[in-house]
Amino acid sequence: MSEDFLDPYKYGKLVAQVETMEKKIDTMEADIKKLVMMAERSKGSLWAIMGAASVFGGFVAWMADTIFRR
Repeated sequence: MSEDFLDPYKYGKLVAQVETMEKKIDTMEADIKKLVMMAERSKGSLWAIMGAASVFGGFVAWMADTIFRR
């Protein structure tokens, strides 16, 4: 057999593998887009929780200062 000969069986197997990988990549791309959208959505709630925690912490500090001041 010559080096230039293309085995149809191996070529078909390679094409099938590439098609399978393309499907997996398309699925992964969709999943990544969903994750990015979820991260963008949760960013606002993170800031809201941080704001509420800082207000609560300030209130606790003010109460402790008022109660324990001598």
